Amino acid sequence: MSSPATVRPGREAGRVGLLGGSFNPAHAGHLHISRVALKRLGLDAVWWLVSPQNPLKPTAGMAPLAERMASARAAARHPRIHVTDIERSLNSRYTADTLKRLRRRFPHVEFVWLMGADNMTQIPRWRRWAEIFDTVPVAVIARPAYCWNAMHGKAASRFRHARIPDRAAKTLANRAAPAWTYVTTRLHPASATEIRRGRQTPFGGPKAY
Repeated sequence: MSSPATVRPGREAGRVGLLGGSFNPAHAGHLHISRVALKRLGLDAVWWLVSPQNPLKPTAGMAPLAERMASARAAARHPRIHVTDIERSLNSRYTADTLKRLRRRFPHVEFVWLMGADNMTQIPRWRRWAEIFDTVPVAVIARPAYCWNAMHGKAASRFRHARIPDRAAKTLANRAAPAWTYVTTRLHPASATEIRRGRQTPFGGPKAY
């Protein structure tokens, strides 16, 4: 499957997971979520959408986009994980807009929005967050310390009727939105915040002192 930078609209097809974020920096946790999604959801590819600027995060401490793109490319390390700043060319600041514009640009792609359980607890703070669930299927990947809150929060409650069991995860991409699943897996401890604080390394776990 081609990367977003080289495909022509209307020619791309398949199942593609979308992992958005600042990637400030990219780390082993991003790679873990992507590998799990490729296998458990039966995806053809995962696109890392490196955000020009996350509206919920301060600009202070945010590395330049080019630096974060380089970090993501170095971290991806998988032939079916593609790194892109396509949100810049889409001129979209919010995920709800990004997803709608991607669906228009790639009408033959079956997109799935990927996120860690930490974002499932935070997503009600996002602009027009319910539109995300109404636009594409969503896969929530287990993360340490967030599992219970993710499954009992506002988003999970609102879309309880649309949840499918983990065992049916490989059918998610083919389902009409809203549809989502919670993917249980080995929990990965990597955190961009802890990396920036110097308490972890991107691929080596807790920092040795």
